[in-house]
Amino acid sequence: MRLFTDLAELPVELAPSAITVGKFDGVHRGHRWLLSRLVDEASSRGLEPVAVTFDRHPLSLITPGVEPEPITSLSQKIDLLAETGLGSTIVLPFDDTLAGMSPEAFVRDLLVGTLRMRLIVVGQDFRFGAKGAGDVALLRELAASCGFEIVIADDEMAEDSRSHAERRASSTWVRELLGAGEVRAAAEVLGHNHTVTGEVVHGAKRGRELGFPTANLSPELEGLIPADGVYAGWFRGGDLSAPAAISIGNNPTFDGVPRKQVEAHLIGETVDLYGLMAHVEFVERIRGMEKFDSIDALKDRMALDVVEAAETLGGSYAV
Repeated sequence: MRLFTDLAELPVELAPSAITVGKFDGVHRGHRWLLSRLVDEASSRGLEPVAVTFDRHPLSLITPGVEPEPITSLSQKIDLLAETGLGSTIVLPFDDTLAGMSPEAFVRDLLVGTLRMRLIVVGQDFRFGAKGAGDVALLRELAASCGFEIVIADDEMAEDSRSHAERRASSTWVRELLGAGEVRAAAEVLGHNHTVTGEVVHGAKRGRELGFPTANLSPELEGLIPADGVYAGWFRGGDLSAPAAISIGNNPTFDGVPRKQVEAHLIGETVDLYGLMAHVEFVERIRGMEKFDSIDALKDRMALDVVEAAETLGGSYAV
């Protein structure tokens, strides 16, 4: 997949394109269905399948402070988009110029004029242009006057594990699930396990003193951090891929621990990880964060956490 972050970087003779436009936060199943449809439709017409996205959430410029917390960083989003078979992804800087562009100018000047769009694939609730004034009805009018095709993709549905009812896959739903610690249900909506990325840094070394050393991730993480608690998951960095028991939170048994600290105990591994850029992937929540009356009680619970994490991930571990 080719990546363009500046329209000036585009080839002079850009291939005629099939385009979809969106924030693609999380690149969840709904996005993947839309992108799969784009790739198929583009292939049947000999067009370049192109995703157009933005370097930030539009609300961060329009109404700062009310934009939702992103599920994925921009770099994580690009990596996920690269898995979908796209020919190119174009990341537009969402600035005042783009925010003020009329729906007609967005389509005629940018998509058709600059990107040589011949087909657009969108969902039924697609909005575009300044203040989201453009909708599918306007898009149909512009298609007739500008000479491009439209494909309206149906919503991708998934079962809500709480209500057992069908619900449209959405970034909002994923945030709700991660906020409740329901990482397995979030993975069903995403179509992949949720992951945070960060550098392994020195911590207080309490885990090591308790017999369960942890890789502590820097607070400057990429990806939405799930609810406080202990999780089974995977630690991946460099050439290493290891099962892990992952703790998130401020560890209420000890004072002065920063909130939302992410620590991963690698099961069966004792390697120096400091300075490594690591990906921590969540599979299942084992329990919520608890305060223990004694260090011995904490150590006993940590031992059980490791056993449960290993079993959840299909392995075993003797404490």
